Amino acid sequence: MLRCVCYHPRMKPCRSRFVDVRGLRYHLREWGTPGAPRVFMLHGWMDVSASFQFVVDAFERDWHVIAPDWRGFGASARGGDTYWFPDYLADLDALLRMEEPDRPARLVGHSMGGNVACLYAGVRPARVDRLVALDAFGLADHAADEAPGRYEKWLAQLERASGFRDYPDFEALAERLRAENPRLAPERAAWLARQLGEGAADGSVRWAADPAHRRISPVLYRRGESEACWRRATAPVMWIEPADAALRHRVGVSDDIHASAQACFRDFRLVRIGDAGHNLHHDQPGQVAAAIEAFLVQSE
Repeated sequence: MLRCVCYHPRMKPCRSRFVDVRGLRYHLREWGTPGAPRVFMLHGWMDVSASFQFVVDAFERDWHVIAPDWRGFGASARGGDTYWFPDYLADLDALLRMEEPDRPARLVGHSMGGNVACLYAGVRPARVDRLVALDAFGLADHAADEAPGRYEKWLAQLERASGFRDYPDFEALAERLRAENPRLAPERAAWLARQLGEGAADGSVRWAADPAHRRISPVLYRRGESEACWRRATAPVMWIEPADAALRHRVGVSDDIHASAQACFRDFRLVRIGDAGHNLHHDQPGQVAAAIEAFLVQSE
């Protein structure tokens, strides 16, 4: 049994359990009282469910939050030498059939988790009550003529072992987190490092994730396919994003492309938060929590 380690006295306690999801041992982290309104929180790439702790701490209401570690991340089982994006969609579907079988679910997803949730809202529209996507804007479209080189690179990567950089200790990993996100407070970085990292026998620390995630996906991202799914979504959707669009622009998602994506959703609202980067749930958890709660309570 895993347990939460507090980074401050007011940290809300969590509990862990493991379930079988499509033949893999999945770790679920939970906060709040069973029987309270359920919310499913889905983390991003190279992250873990514990990443939502700061937002949960800022919630004013009692929500029963259920947050999985996606396959190959955190304490969930690993799933082979390649990770296919549709598997996350299928894992979410299986998890919701298990945990919320009788009513549409409230979903909150960050980055990759938000993209999974947005697709799911269009593929299974009757299964989603409300959806919050945290800086989940999709990717730039890829041209078909990129496919041969991408497959070739993927095959080459399969020929050699993948691995993550080792850190001498958790403090070094915390320093890495703060270097990537200067807004991250030292005590939060120290706590996150122990959720995102795992100790090795020699005392070093490495990322708590399957190194196979480092391999390129051989399947091209086709934005038109995502938009076709988004247009089928019927649930109210709220996108929360940082006011600074630098990351989105850097990966090739222009303002025009972004506006086209937003127009796909029938019931859409946008919230922008200042002084925050891509991990806005770490940078401004109070504002993120307030926006999520104000949106979710409308479904009650």
